Amino acid sequence: MAESGNLNDAFMDELQDAYDAEKQLTKALPKMAKAATSPELRSAFESHLKETKGQIDRLERVFESLGEKAQGKHCDGIAGIIEEGSSVMDEDFDETTMDACLIAAGQRAEHYEMAAYGTLVAWAKTLGLPEAAGLLEETLNEEKAADEKLTALAEGGINQLAADALGGNDDEEEDDDDEEDEADETEAAPAKGKQTATATARKR
Repeated sequence: MAESGNLNDAFMDELQDAYDAEKQLTKALPKMAKAATSPELRSAFESHLKETKGQIDRLERVFESLGEKAQGKHCDGIAGIIEEGSSVMDEDFDETTMDACLIAAGQRAEHYEMAAYGTLVAWAKTLGLPEAAGLLEETLNEEKAADEKLTALAEGGINQLAADALGGNDDEEEDDDDEEDEADETEAAPAKGKQTATATARKR
């Protein structure tokens, strides 16, 4: 019978998962930055890419503090989130809607990482690994800050601009309807005049 794993084993698995997740994000974030049309959003993605590279270095320090070799285990969770984000970038959205969707995709990744690092910090403290806990908490705080920055961008104008673009389409449709109504009235006017002339002729 195989020996059961323990919390330390689970901690190492989660650490390897996080390491792979960060590696995957270093490939995804440049694509998201390129797809963004808002300069502020593009800058946020580029800034977080630099942070992500630093987080990889920090994870390697965690492995080193545990006397383990830094290695990843494929993170299915972040892979799925990245795949969803990629499918959004293939959609034919207007620019502001695309930015709003990119924020949503970015925050899905941030929330996943916040949950993962929150667990890692708690387990490191429980296992009596203060150095690892401290390093992991630094990354957790960065993920929270990145999420807050994306929220600020969304609520600071990008979501509203996307909504305003929708209203603009409605205005265009209303203008088209008005033009059609005017055209119908113009066509009806000569016909009405002709009917009046005919009625006058009959009266005579």
